[in-house]
Amino acid sequence: MPGNLHPLTAAALGRTDKERRLHQPGKVIWLYGLSGAGKSTLAVALEHRLAAENYVIQLLDGDSLRLGLNRDLGFGDKDRSENIRRVAEVAKLFAHAGIVTICSFITPFRAHRALAREIISPADLIEVHIAASYAVCAQRDPKGLYAKAAAGNLLGFTGRDSAFEPPTAAETTLILRTETSTPEESLLQLHTHVIAHLERR
Repeated sequence: MPGNLHPLTAAALGRTDKERRLHQPGKVIWLYGLSGAGKSTLAVALEHRLAAENYVIQLLDGDSLRLGLNRDLGFGDKDRSENIRRVAEVAKLFAHAGIVTICSFITPFRAHRALAREIISPADLIEVHIAASYAVCAQRDPKGLYAKAAAGNLLGFTGRDSAFEPPTAAETTLILRTETSTPEESLLQLHTHVIAHLERR
């Protein structure tokens, strides 16, 4: 089958031309952490902040993609891996179009993050761990998921039945500890970190 595929890459408008037209580099900002840690809040806040600074942005979040592109996937280990693979491939396409892409996904396993890194490439990827303890996330419980898990109505829940693996020292990542920082403080740290990468041409 691969021998019958002929991508239009060579004939299509190149990435450099697209980035020049948009006056920005294509990058992928990947926010990961437990449900309720603050990923979505920071993703939306960062999107608005960058838009106000005239960046062209695309926001990809787990719930939206599971209602569309990934609606055929469940929450077992194999499907979670495929979920991340598809998202990373989509994010890579946006980055190659010169668009700053913000991804908000739990991405619980180091293998998942390594997969995203391999697909997107470390040069294009800004990884950020949105860190908060299970207890704090359970107190926040913005979607009511922790209550369902506690009642036994949500099996395989990350942090309870399924592990969340924190980043190793070898993973180059920013860690935002949202249980000890305000949303405004976390956004400031995140924005500063992202802008440093966007201005590094």
